Amino acid sequence: MLRARNGIPAVHPLKPHPSPTTSTSTTTSLAAAAAAAAAMASPTAASPLTCHHLGASASPSLRSRLPAVSFSLRHRSSKPISLSHSHSLPSKPLFAPPPAAAASPSRGVLPPVSASASAAPAPAPPPKPALQGAAITPLLASIATGVLIWLIPAPAGVPRNAWQLLAIFLSTIVGIITQPLPLGAVALLGLGAAVLTRTLTFAAAFSAFGDPIPWLIALAFFFARGFIKTGLGSRVAYAFVAQFGSSSLGLGYALVFAEALLAPAIPSVSARAGGIFLPLVKSLCEACGSRSGDGTERRLGAWLMLTCFQTSVVSSAMFLTAMAANPLSANLTAATIGEGIGWTLWAKAAIVPGLLSLVLVPLILYVIYPPEVKSSPDAPRLAKERLAKMGPMSKAETIMAGTLLLTVGLWIFGGMLNVDAVSAAILGLSVLLITGVVTWKECLAESVAWDTLTWFAALIAMAGYLNKYGLISWFSETVVKFVGGLGLSWQLSFGVLVLLYFYSHYFFASGAAHIGAMFAAFLSVASALGTPSLFAAMVLSFLSNLMGGLTHYGIGSAPVFYGAGYVPLAQWWGYGFVISVVNIIIWLGAGGFWWKMIGLW
Repeated sequence: MLRARNGIPAVHPLKPHPSPTTSTSTTTSLAAAAAAAAAMASPTAASPLTCHHLGASASPSLRSRLPAVSFSLRHRSSKPISLSHSHSLPSKPLFAPPPAAAASPSRGVLPPVSASASAAPAPAPPPKPALQGAAITPLLASIATGVLIWLIPAPAGVPRNAWQLLAIFLSTIVGIITQPLPLGAVALLGLGAAVLTRTLTFAAAFSAFGDPIPWLIALAFFFARGFIKTGLGSRVAYAFVAQFGSSSLGLGYALVFAEALLAPAIPSVSARAGGIFLPLVKSLCEACGSRSGDGTERRLGAWLMLTCFQTSVVSSAMFLTAMAANPLSANLTAATIGEGIGWTLWAKAAIVPGLLSLVLVPLILYVIYPPEVKSSPDAPRLAKERLAKMGPMSKAETIMAGTLLLTVGLWIFGGMLNVDAVSAAILGLSVLLITGVVTWKECLAESVAWDTLTWFAALIAMAGYLNKYGLISWFSETVVKFVGGLGLSWQLSFGVLVLLYFYSHYFFASGAAHIGAMFAAFLSVASALGTPSLFAAMVLSFLSNLMGGLTHYGIGSAPVFYGAGYVPLAQWWGYGFVISVVNIIIWLGAGGFWWKMIGLW
């Protein structure tokens, strides 16, 4: 027989023991049961073990006062010993007495008992999370690009510092394309390399962080956060669908023009596509029985996804504030030819070809890639149900709408009031912060805005100093000699440059990277060949958006709509090429006549 440390006889856990006589007091029986529990909890108890002897051989007086108890001690590698009621009893804490009984030991009720396998080792600590650093292969590709160009002797007429900056710049562009790290981190590494190699001073490398254009984009992202947060964006989209969505073609046009209406207020095509329109488009497709992965994609979803994507690049081209990289084009234009592109001039030049594309692109896709369902009577009903569920405009939506009208109005008429675009954006954000529609904490959490600010400013700085160091002028002279030797008119020469600029986007995963790498050089060459400078700048700016429709990675809205799974990759690329030809014809054909009328050339 075992003896507990307090001297009370204990029952061996593996042998039967005599039950107490009926003449033994209840207190003694309860003490024996407690001692048995203590013995099993003691380090001297055998392990592993499973005991049910208290329920089988305890005296009637003990069983009448105790519920059926199961004591179990698992293997050393398992969890500690557990005490539980029989499954036939309600789930309550073991031996939990009423408050009065707990206060009076003479009532003969055992206090709560706990047991643990003290011999079991402590659980192993969880493994440390793996470091999430750069992707090695893209990082090595980026570094190798820079080192290779750095080691090549600079061509005649190119200053050494310009050639070194070109090596760092192209290395940064490769990093932005392959993305071993987020864009902002890649750009910061590029600036760091320029400073460490003394190619740029610190002040020169970070000079563009004082430029208003990157801050305009960051402020617009904060503005967009309020637009999405309040639900005003979804309300506008549903209203369009409820009014025009009775047929598949009408539904497509409703979504297209709703997105175009929101474009000047939301500078991120990714935010417009992913935050507002993709959820709406998927809901409408599923309501019409078109789902990805079950063979019903062509009923409606494939055409609708492709239409919304291809027109999102058109709406991005129509307004200076409709796409994050558009201000980069405007900034490089001012740095290259000394003429700026304001919000009003951009919208005025793009309105006619843009509207033609918004009308013709859905129709052409409707013919060459038609949906199986030509009518969608459920779409207006679904949109009206969503609007009814949303109820009347909330106070936050009303403030957001008023602030939107104020800001867009200042973007349009600010020139007459001597208010620039960034000042208008600051005023609009100030209203949203004061009223609480957007909080500063939400602004700080808008990581895309800060990331965009970083890489945007870095590209502006490096591209600007490439021009100051004379590399752009050297490149322009070289290309002028080549293209000029072809004996073509400036119209044909510019056409060659346009095609080269446009279809080279297959090698870029970012419109901003493409603009930063090629815009200034091609604009310089076009101007040198006799193309009207502002005309060339506007065309290249518009094409910098339209070329995003070529692939499933060329612009922010591409992975959003392609990822929905309605259109196979081969068809996405194939129809992307077809629509690119359509857009070039519209913008250079009909757009050319319009630009002639307004005096661009």
